[in-house]
Amino acid sequence: MASNAQQPPESQEQREESVRLGFGRFKVALSTVLTMEIIMHLAVIFAYPSGFMDDVRNANTTTGGALLMVLRMEERGQIAPNDISQLLDSLEEMGYAGTASQVHTLFLEHTGNRTMISYRRLPPEQADKMLTFIRELKETGRTLYDKIQPIPYIKEKLYSVDKVFIEVGIEHRDEHGGWKTLSSYYGIFSVAKGSSRIQMIEGDPGYGKSTLALQLVYDWCNAVSDSPFSRPDILIFLNLRQLGGMESIAQAIKQLLLPHDSSLEQHDVEQILSSRNINTLVLFDAYDEYPEQHNADSFVTKILEEKFLRHVDILLTTRPSCIPSVLSSQTGRIRLTGFDETAREQYVRKAVTGDDEEAVQKILEQFKLNPILGDICQAPLFSAMYAHLAHEDNMPYEIRSVTEFFGHMITCFHNHAQNKLSESGKSIEHLQTHANAHAALDKIAFEALTGKMQQLVWDQTLFLRELGEDFYKLYVDVGILVEDEVYDIALGKVAQLKKVVRFYHKLFCEWYAAYHLIKCVKSFRSWFYNFTKNIDPYDLQFVFRFACGLDQAGGSKVVKLVRKKEDGARFAVLCALELKEGSHDILTTVRGIVSSGINIYSADSRLLQRSTIQLLELASQHEIPISQVWLDESFSSVDPDSLPLVLHSGLCLPSLSTLQELVIWTEGGREVTVDAWTGILNYAIHSQLLKELTLGQCLLPWMDSFPTSLDNVQVVWAPRIGKPYSLRSGRWQNESGEILTRGAYDDLTRRSGEILTRGAYDDLVTEFRERWSHTDWQQQRMARRE
Repeated sequence: MASNAQQPPESQEQREESVRLGFGRFKVALSTVLTMEIIMHLAVIFAYPSGFMDDVRNANTTTGGALLMVLRMEERGQIAPNDISQLLDSLEEMGYAGTASQVHTLFLEHTGNRTMISYRRLPPEQADKMLTFIRELKETGRTLYDKIQPIPYIKEKLYSVDKVFIEVGIEHRDEHGGWKTLSSYYGIFSVAKGSSRIQMIEGDPGYGKSTLALQLVYDWCNAVSDSPFSRPDILIFLNLRQLGGMESIAQAIKQLLLPHDSSLEQHDVEQILSSRNINTLVLFDAYDEYPEQHNADSFVTKILEEKFLRHVDILLTTRPSCIPSVLSSQTGRIRLTGFDETAREQYVRKAVTGDDEEAVQKILEQFKLNPILGDICQAPLFSAMYAHLAHEDNMPYEIRSVTEFFGHMITCFHNHAQNKLSESGKSIEHLQTHANAHAALDKIAFEALTGKMQQLVWDQTLFLRELGEDFYKLYVDVGILVEDEVYDIALGKVAQLKKVVRFYHKLFCEWYAAYHLIKCVKSFRSWFYNFTKNIDPYDLQFVFRFACGLDQAGGSKVVKLVRKKEDGARFAVLCALELKEGSHDILTTVRGIVSSGINIYSADSRLLQRSTIQLLELASQHEIPISQVWLDESFSSVDPDSLPLVLHSGLCLPSLSTLQELVIWTEGGREVTVDAWTGILNYAIHSQLLKELTLGQCLLPWMDSFPTSLDNVQVVWAPRIGKPYSLRSGRWQNESGEILTRGAYDDLTRRSGEILTRGAYDDLVTEFRERWSHTDWQQQRMARRE
């Protein structure tokens, strides 16, 4: 499938101008539809004064009178750029159903907005409930997207999501299992998703899943004209961490999204959701925080299994390590890839500095001075927090790990609280004590993340009892803990308002849980071994990474055990790079990781790729053998001057003197250029201990001769799975040892085992291009020919 070609979304200013112009065109078109008879009837229904009617009658033309009517309806709020429901309702009440339909069509054509019309097919009582439901959902939605808090302790400075939202990198999975770039979140529902009505958005911690979800809520509530998410009749946003113990989606909506004094009952919500005439989108946010992930009977599981609400569109956000096992193979998959340099700069300008160019450059310069910081801030959450803190408090840029980054951030939070108290002349001694002594909070966080039911929202009374009032108040004031109010609806009882508490972000919960983990690792070695047998460390990746950075000796033990887990090598790299370079056990840790081979995937974050390269360089510098490096669709080119392999991320893999095997597995259908192939061979020559070089899934250019210095390196080429060729004495040979000449290459697709000749090569080229014709590489090649 070709990559999506929709245009990127307009800026807020462009969007507002587009809406204004579209609505203006609609008003002119509306004036040609309204007859004098219709105008008179509308004037009576809208209770316009008789003087206004005289003005309409005295207009030179019917169209002139209609324009006066249109302007009056706009002035009274009976028509608006995002809603003409009142006009449509009135036309239908008067018996002008045909005119109502015509007006609705004009509105859609000129503005792109969908004013609800499907509810008009319902009986009056149901239609009234539907309108009440939509109105109350939008009221609640506005309270959600209007209180974005980039820095937890700055409670007086809240943002609407549209004031801070910047598009992150976004990709969708195509029908061949590959990932293709989307230019905008607008394309989420335009890409193929098979027979399922479920789309899943996955992204690493802090990659903007919840912020994107709130932007979709904003688009719907404000009927953003060019957004496809303004089109559903109903959009229901539910944060899954709040749904523990809920028995139905109707109960969750009633309890969490409708006001306490709503006239709608739970059975009304059930009736609305069951309607197949209404276009409904349910947005489940943060499945990785859902307390009942393992409950096969939960209503969320039933919905994801498509046993319930099969007529409703579902959008689910989660971490890659927490994908629901019940999802169909037809589920659409979207992944967020974070901020690049452009997005980071856009955020700084939009949400932090405004037009202060000097402040913009000061913040951006810090990212340039420390590439590791830039890689950490590929996560939009980290990027946003760093930008705000650097602007306010001069946060340092000499940061080498995620643990160091997060530690500085927590310190900034506590320093801010202490400075405020010092300014008021009060003692800060208790604040300093609580900032450093938080064992009770550590234990609560750890047990919440590792328990059978992940519980990330607590009753306030529990926290007060466990932590003490002074400690609790400090962590709420600092912003690490956040208070919410919810209505608790017990069966058969009147709803009661209660206070609950949660961490500002799940990452903060993981930070404090890491302290408890390292305490247990150092105190109970057998406990940690048994603990890791029953969990996937990647589900708690930041708990483990933070633990490694918080304590070097305990961290080394963590890395050692993580590495032994299935597919643990990649995760062990991230954990190892949290250890300080001068720590006693780091070389032993590095030796253990590189002994089993290292993969660098195209989907890896820049931070993971950079961490992997750093670890490989460390191994090479200390003459530690590297058994294998596998570049999985991550190779881009070769730097012709210094000969490192350049990755698609822009990072470079330098020559590694202790590398024993290199595998370059390209994107399917790729045709490697002569320069790139020559560069790869030169890289192999300069890798002193290299024994084997393999290239797969690509088409190599024909070469009549190869450097003799490659005689000690086994070079293998697999243009397709199961058809490898080895380079022996400067000539390609198949598994039978027969020489692959250029002529035999031409015959490769017809008779296996023959020499690959130049002629056979030409046929292989044809077969290769047909085999991979669906890929971006081949489609771009064809486009260039055209």
